Amino acid sequence: MSRIRESAKLGPYRDRIETVLSDLKKNRVLSRLWRKDHTLWKPSPVEIADRLGWLQSPAAMRGEIPGINAFANTVQAAGYTHALLLGMGGSSLAPEVFRKTFGVSGGGLDLAVLDSTDPAAVLSAAGRSDPSRTLFIVSTKSGGTVETFSFFRYFYNLLNDRIGSRQAGDRFIAITDPGSALAELAQSRGFRAAFLNDPHIGGRYSALSFFGLVPAALIGLDIGTLLTRAVTIAEKERIGTEDPANVSDGLFLGAVLGEMARIGRDKATFFFPGPLESFGNWLEQLIAESTGKEGKGIVPLVGEPSGPSAAYGEDRLFLFFHLGKDGSDDGRAEALAAEGHPVLQIGLDDPYDLGGQCFLWEVATAFASHILGVNPFDQPDVEKAKILARNMIARYREEGALPEDPPAMTGGGISIFGETNADNLRDALRGFLAQAAPGSYVGLQAYLPPNPETDLALLKLRSAIRDRFHLASTAGYGPRFLHSTGQLHKGDGGRGVFIQLTAEDRTDMPIPDELGKPKSSMTFGILKAAQAAGDGEALRSAGRPVIRFHLGRDVKGGLETMLENCL
Repeated sequence: MSRIRESAKLGPYRDRIETVLSDLKKNRVLSRLWRKDHTLWKPSPVEIADRLGWLQSPAAMRGEIPGINAFANTVQAAGYTHALLLGMGGSSLAPEVFRKTFGVSGGGLDLAVLDSTDPAAVLSAAGRSDPSRTLFIVSTKSGGTVETFSFFRYFYNLLNDRIGSRQAGDRFIAITDPGSALAELAQSRGFRAAFLNDPHIGGRYSALSFFGLVPAALIGLDIGTLLTRAVTIAEKERIGTEDPANVSDGLFLGAVLGEMARIGRDKATFFFPGPLESFGNWLEQLIAESTGKEGKGIVPLVGEPSGPSAAYGEDRLFLFFHLGKDGSDDGRAEALAAEGHPVLQIGLDDPYDLGGQCFLWEVATAFASHILGVNPFDQPDVEKAKILARNMIARYREEGALPEDPPAMTGGGISIFGETNADNLRDALRGFLAQAAPGSYVGLQAYLPPNPETDLALLKLRSAIRDRFHLASTAGYGPRFLHSTGQLHKGDGGRGVFIQLTAEDRTDMPIPDELGKPKSSMTFGILKAAQAAGDGEALRSAGRPVIRFHLGRDVKGGLETMLENCL
């Protein structure tokens, strides 16, 4: 019996879920998953048959443990004290989770992740440690992600100017697919190492491959224990294929996620104990990018402040994580279940169970996608925003400026771009949110410097939106969220309304056009602005309501003003 199933509080939905589980068993979905049967999702094997390597990854990577650990020991012996990972989405989220959850131990490197093109974020990363004692991890499956390569050119040239090209390459390692442009570059530029991943693993399913495990080992994590927990869960899931009476946790989770979304409870609301909070960001990408397409989707809500039961609509599914013997949630789970909301509880014995949880949620997401009838391994709408951003950059290079319409109105130091008939900020903000129908959600897209102060302001704004308008909300820093929830925003049923938040960059930094050469035709600030404009256009072309609030130079004051006008 599934442990999660035993503790589930599904109320009036229990019979419905049991019927779904019965149908899944009849269709032998578990055995078909392990046979890598692409017809679980689509008639064509395209972008499915070559994306199922994650099923064997925990077991396969056990053989790589000695080599990964030997490399980590060599790096420590060479005097490196810090590491900076340059990546986006599936390449950066798992390493960030491991660093925030486990910290640094055993002489490991102090790892940071750079996944923002905001100039302040790049400048902060550059000033965080002595570059000569920092190992730079260039991580991208495709080997050509524009943000990652922009970061790489900047830091390579920084080192090239200080220590010369011969030594600069030795400060870098690559994690990528075989045959990628990055793999070739790693060889030609003399990288310290290149870890070539199984190409049959998609980015958001790569936590238990080189993409997650190499950074984990560098911070001193026991990757053997992490993989052992993953293999244990994988074996439990596989055994479920041979026992008709057994319902695995992955199958049960997938059934609940998929069926609840299908009937309108598509806002999967997660609560985590403090040590596990960052795991929500990894789950957010996995679920949103896998399911949000073809007019369907599951909206993962992570980091939303807890509110009273009355603040939530009938579009919610609640999931509570517990760590160790502390299963306390201040009575929230019971209170929500008593109100008729479906509630699931997931327990971890210790943080190393995250290895098993990564695999478990990959399985659950695959089955939820089966129920929704979508391919969980593609991201068709992500490329649209990239193309539009590239068009914006091309116009900038031709004309020397990004195209921009005049603001619809200006007041209180904030300029508003988009359709509005309001003549003041309060009416513009409230009028925009008022158009959201029940079951909608608000996407806060913050193209702002990521820092704790802005984090807190966004949390307060999310609380105000929920309590005043009874709407769920997501929040993400741009362009990071484009590689996480961006697919969902443009591919789901169109229930999202989107608020872009932009500001003047207090500083800007050039992106070198070529390695080892100072010439630059674009800055990080321009790249970020082009990505915001491109995504805004992609959202509008998909029929999504979008409004942009430009906060000027005072980000803190602008966010406080927005909060005052939302209450």
